[in-house]
Amino acid sequence: MNLMYRQPVDRQVHSNGISLAIREWAGELRPILLLHGLASNARTWDQVANRLAAAGHRVIAVDQRGHGRSDKPETGYDFATVTADLCGLLETLGLDHPLLVGQSWGGNVVLAFGARCPGVAHGLCFVDGGFIDFRLRPDPSWEAVERELQPPVFEGRTRSWLAERIRQNHPDWRDAGVEDTLDNFETLAEGMIRPWLSLDRHMQILRALWEQRPNALYPLVKEPVLLLAVEGAGTPQRVAGKRQEVTAAEQGLPHVVVHWFIDSDHDLHVQQPDRVAHLIGAAAR
Repeated sequence: MNLMYRQPVDRQVHSNGISLAIREWAGELRPILLLHGLASNARTWDQVANRLAAAGHRVIAVDQRGHGRSDKPETGYDFATVTADLCGLLETLGLDHPLLVGQSWGGNVVLAFGARCPGVAHGLCFVDGGFIDFRLRPDPSWEAVERELQPPVFEGRTRSWLAERIRQNHPDWRDAGVEDTLDNFETLAEGMIRPWLSLDRHMQILRALWEQRPNALYPLVKEPVLLLAVEGAGTPQRVAGKRQEVTAAEQGLPHVVVHWFIDSDHDLHVQQPDRVAHLIGAAAR
C-alpha cells in the first residue's frame, strides 16, 4: 500500500492535574483519539494512525496516566479518574465530536467515558476490549484475577531479548509493530528494560477492571459503537467466555456493530493495521 504518511508531533498536554504525552497527526477530517491497553503505549497505534492520517483525519494517540512518557502519580487509576483525564484532554485539544477508540483496557475506558459523558463523542470503537468483564470468568474472585493476570517480571532482560521474543511469538507482525511494542518499556543503561507502568499501578488498574460492571454501563451509551473482537488461540473455555462477553455487549449496547477477527492477536491494531484502520475510518465517516 502506497500511502503518503504525515509525520506526528510529540508533545505534552495538561489534563486533570497531570501531564499526558500525546502523538498528533494533523488532518482536516473528523478527529480520532486512540487509547492503548494496559501496560501498553501510544506508539502501538502508529501503523493505524498513519493510515487514518493519510486519509485526512486528525489523529491523536495518548499515553494514559502511568504509561509511557505521561505522568505517573501513585493513585488515580480508577475509571472515574482516568475518564476525567480523557475529558480534560478533549477540552484542551478542542476536539469536536471525535471518534474515541480504545484497545483492551482502553476500550473499557472508552466505555466508561461513553456512559459518563453521552453526546460528547461522534462514536466509540472497542478493539478487543470495552466488553472485558472479569465477573464472567469461571472463577470471578479478585484473588483468581490477581493470581492469573499479574504481569511477568522483566527485570534483568534486555531490549534485544524482548524484540526476539516478540518476533517469535508474532512472526506475522511488521518490524514497525515490533518496535512500537518495545516502547511499552523504558530502555535503561546497557540496553536493559523496565516497564513504564509499575507493578503497583498495573495492579490498581486490574482491580478497577475487576470492580467495573460493563453490563450496567452499556444502556447508558448513546453513541454508535464499533466492536472489533478477536477469537484467538486459547482453551475452549476461554473462547466461550469471550463469546459470552461480546454477546452481553451486543445485547446491552443500544447501537453496536460487531466484527470478529478469527485466529488473530489481542493486539489487533499492531497485527492487522490495514483492516483496523479501514473499519475505524469508516466509523469516523
